[in-house]
This record gives sequence, C-alpha cells and structure tokens, in this order.
Amino acid sequence: MTVAQISKPGGDFELVERDIPEPGPRQVRIKVEACGVCHSDELVKEGLWPGLQFPRVPGHEIAGRVDASGDGVTSWKKGDRVGVGWHGGHDFVCESCRRGDFTMCVQRKVTGIDYDGGYAEYVIAPMEALAAIPDQVPAEEAGPFMCAGVTVFNALRNSGACPGDVVAVQGVGGLGHLGVQYARKMGFNTVALGKGADKEPLARKLGAHYYIDSAAVDTVTELQKLGGARVILATAPSAKAISDVVGGLGINGNLLIPAAPNEPLTVSVFPLIMGRRQISGWYSGTARDSQDTLEFSALTDVHPMIEKFPLSRVAEAYEQMRSGKVRFRVVLTMGH
Repeated sequence: MTVAQISKPGGDFELVERDIPEPGPRQVRIKVEACGVCHSDELVKEGLWPGLQFPRVPGHEIAGRVDASGDGVTSWKKGDRVGVGWHGGHDFVCESCRRGDFTMCVQRKVTGIDYDGGYAEYVIAPMEALAAIPDQVPAEEAGPFMCAGVTVFNALRNSGACPGDVVAVQGVGGLGHLGVQYARKMGFNTVALGKGADKEPLARKLGAHYYIDSAAVDTVTELQKLGGARVILATAPSAKAISDVVGGLGINGNLLIPAAPNEPLTVSVFPLIMGRRQISGWYSGTARDSQDTLEFSALTDVHPMIEKFPLSRVAEAYEQMRSGKVRFRVVLTMGH
C-alpha cells in the first residue's frame, strides 16, 4: 500500500510503499476511501505533539470500509462503511472510561498520533474508534464530519442553547460553515459573524438568519439589539476576534471555543460576573458522537464544502489547508 508519512519534525511528506498491515485483537483494518486534511495535522507535520514517534502517517478524518477484523471484533463486518476521527479509541480500564466519560480517559488514543492515520490506502484502528457512515453520506463528505463536523455539532448540542435562542457563529470557514448549518438545523436563531460584506451571501445560503459584518458595524451592539447571544461559537482561531465578541453575550451566555488560537484571550471580567456569562472550550467527541453527527447531517441535509486531492498530491493538499486558500475543507481521495 501507499502511505504519506512524516519522518522527522518539520519534514516533508514522503510517499512510500508499505506492506498492508494485519489487524490485532479488537482491531479492524479499513480500506481508506477518503481522509480529510485538518489543521490539527500540523501537530504531526511539525512534531508539536509531546512524545510523538516518527515516522508517522497523519490523518484523523477517515472514511472507508472495513476490510478485515481481528479477534474479538463482533460489532463490525467486512464491507461496513465506517469513519474514524480524532478520538481514536480508549482502553475501558481507567475510572473515567467505566463511567462512559471517554474524553477524560488518560489512556485514550489519538488517530494519526498514537498510531498511523488516514493519509494511507489502509489503516488499522481499534474497534471502539469506529462510527457507522449512513449510506447517503459519500466518503469524501464523511471524512470532514469525523473532526470538523463532530466538533461543532457536539459543541452546539451540549451548549445549553434551546430552539429559538440566539446563537452566533464567529467565522464562516472550515468549522464555521458547518456550525452555521447545524445551528440553523437545530432550530436556533442563527447569526453569522464575519468580516466583509462578501461573506454574507454564503452565510445566508448556509442558513444564517442574520449576518453581522464587523468591518461595517459594531458586532457587540448588533448582537445586543437581538437580545444578546445565548451562545457564541468561536470557530475562527483569532484571539482578538474572539475577545472582541464577548460583550455580545446575553445573560447566562456562553462563549464556546472549539478552535484554539495561539495567543491568550484578553477579556474584561466584570461583564462576565454581572451577566453570569462564561467562556468554555469543547473537545470534539467520541466515536458515538461522530456517528450522531453523521446521522444528523444525513437527516437534515448538512454538507461540508470540500476540495478533493489524490493522495499523490498530499503536499499540495496540506499547503492549501495550511494557507487557508481552500474553501473550506481539503480531502484526500485514495482512488482504489
């Protein structure tokens, strides 16, 4: 099989041939059909993850079919359409796993970091990392749902907002264009926050009831005219842009951050205290959360906007993602 690996921190992508691996106990082998290229893949490319071992194949937005199973696998069979995301399995041993809180598991695995990921024609994954892909979701769309999709879907459905509440999505990019769709489909009074009038037609097409252009008006003032946001989902990783919208929260409002900026936020605490407002982060989710994302997306007709590249053009695909030139998610296709 062909894989795209990184051999050292900051190294170039290398297309190499490897033997097709065999699954061990409680593992499945997936014949990869598509794999999204995510900003988090920089952790592998640049060697930023502590203890990362090289060579490593990145990729945690995997979609394909079960090709073989190891001993103890009873819930999946050959030919099943499956996806694997950032949460790449857990051990069921630690106390948090026994409670079902896999996000707190100290033994949880990260796909493409703790083991080789989906920039390859085949991948081995723990059986508990798999999510079933509905028939109506094509592989190239399922891939981005496994990280970008589940991150914003899971954040919104756990945000405390109720149908009819004002929910603002800051940024209309790789995460934000999905966040707007999910917010609308969940019944929220959906506001897209962006910079520039050119983004408004797309924001409204995606389902936004309102578009606030920070280049033309004061975002906080406009949100307060709507009664203040119950939730602001911050999807553009700019510390200044995120800090600037805190004042747009309503009473008991929640600034929810699934996309981490490199710089610290600068926030006045007094409005948080007086309005019982909060700032919180959100982890993507487990395989069950990913499957919920896929099923909700199929049910409500949510789609990622993607650009496809063959695995042979992995370096170009990665650069398109890293530079922000893509609209909005890059997906590698294996071309079996």
